[in-house]
Amino acid sequence: MSVSHFIAWRYSHSSATRSFVAFINRFSVIGITLGIAALIIVLSVMNGLEGQLKTRILGILPHIVVEQSPQEFAITLKNGEHRAQQDVVAQAAYIEREVIVQSRSQLKGLILQGVDSQVDAPHSIIAQRMVQGSYNDLTSGSFRVIISQILASQLKVRVGQRLRVISTETSLYSPMGRVPSQRLVTVAGLFSVNSEMDDKVILMHIDDAARLLRQKRSSISDTRLYLQDAFNFAPSAEFLTQQGIDFRTWRERQGALFDAVKMEKNMMVLMLMLVIAVAAFNVISALVMVVSEKRSDIAILQTQGLLREDILKIFLYNGVFNGLKGALGGVLLGLLCAWQLNTVLSWFNTGLAFGENGQGLPIDIQWTQIIFIAVASMCLCAVVSLYPAFKAASIHPANSLRSE
Repeated sequence: MSVSHFIAWRYSHSSATRSFVAFINRFSVIGITLGIAALIIVLSVMNGLEGQLKTRILGILPHIVVEQSPQEFAITLKNGEHRAQQDVVAQAAYIEREVIVQSRSQLKGLILQGVDSQVDAPHSIIAQRMVQGSYNDLTSGSFRVIISQILASQLKVRVGQRLRVISTETSLYSPMGRVPSQRLVTVAGLFSVNSEMDDKVILMHIDDAARLLRQKRSSISDTRLYLQDAFNFAPSAEFLTQQGIDFRTWRERQGALFDAVKMEKNMMVLMLMLVIAVAAFNVISALVMVVSEKRSDIAILQTQGLLREDILKIFLYNGVFNGLKGALGGVLLGLLCAWQLNTVLSWFNTGLAFGENGQGLPIDIQWTQIIFIAVASMCLCAVVSLYPAFKAASIHPANSLRSE
């Protein structure tokens, strides 16, 4: 260890009882620790909330809907170089229309999703969250539907009972006038995703949906794309735009919601980063006071042959050591609190139950964010240490010793 490292390490570990400067130094480190811990906790909760919204809402809504049949889209992919093909997990035929659903006592407007259950089952979150029945019960010609538990409660129906699905898009003309196309369907299963989209969709086999609309499946079916990451839809959208293909993405419906969540997350990060910055600037106060208190010691070190660059390194290393201690303490405290947050909240009976089935706050710890926070905090401490370091290096030994 060099002389600069040794002296900086010694003063960064000085006891708080030795001087008021050391007392301020300790509290600046504590401030950095608490700021980093709070930032890690808030980011983990916000990541969990964003992840749940992504899984639930974008699990029901299609990531991308291409206005081509699967056969036409397969030809498009074959003829063009699909750079984003690796992002597409699966593709399936898809129909989506607005319909009216009528039970014995209720009437409700819903979104009809015509799906190919055999292709969609491995990738659909609804197939994974079935409460009653099976996703594969949606077979061609059966006119069975799957709805959510919440919607079943609103319509007051159970599995095995019938609903009337009315499509205002297609009508029949009779002696009584224009009559919308309609079918009696049987509730084959219930799902529960715990999403705001639960009570807005009804699923039917794509062949039955085409019959309801009185059209051929090949003439009205689109292609639904399942992406590995719904947020990473830009490469696929760029490819479709280059090919001149019309398409719709999830952002057209839920973009505002996720933008609001992202903005809230960024503002919370900014606010807590300012807390860390305030604690880091306390390092300046402590180091400036150290410079004023140790002017004679600095002068004696210079007379013993210590260069101005070495004096600068002493105070720069001192700030870095403080940032390192604060970052390590903050990361450890933040991870501990994040892992045990729901347990602690349960002790105080806070009533926070945003998780699935009231299981508590969603926690998603992302190590890249934690590493960035720790490194950024240490760099900030190093930057704010430059002023007192240059001030110490500019001390003239003769003037300081003369005043002594």
